[in-house]
Amino acid sequence: MADEPRASRSVDASPDPDGPVVLFDGVCNLCNGLVGFLIPRDPEKRLRFAPLQSEAGRALLNRHGFPTDDLDTVVLVEGDRAYTKSDAAIRIGELLGWPYRLARLGRFCPTAVRDRLYDAVANRRYDWFGRRDRCLVPDDDVADRFLP
Repeated sequence: MADEPRASRSVDASPDPDGPVVLFDGVCNLCNGLVGFLIPRDPEKRLRFAPLQSEAGRALLNRHGFPTDDLDTVVLVEGDRAYTKSDAAIRIGELLGWPYRLARLGRFCPTAVRDRLYDAVANRRYDWFGRRDRCLVPDDDVADRFLP
């Protein structure tokens, strides 16, 4: 994945009243698998989802000052904050609650080290897990969790 100037950004943007949004690579099998893992572990339906390549994903990226055509990381948009890479993964774990909240222990590791590990997997994700020809189309039972 391409290096980001910062692991997370906080910008002045109006809070999103509908809750946190996970932006993911819609053609990546690993990323789609992650979304499939998160949905049943979020019974309160706090998290919503959008592929980075979607219109909604691009709008959120733009709103938070990220490039819309060449971003290779998971992004968690929560109100006026946008988390990327390992910061996004840790924050998602915190939002899911027990036992995933234990991910916050990762904050004891320096961000540069966490993100280097994140990048090592991300840079090989297509080789290891493959890719789809097009973005994920959610099943009807979870379609309401995805931004249009």
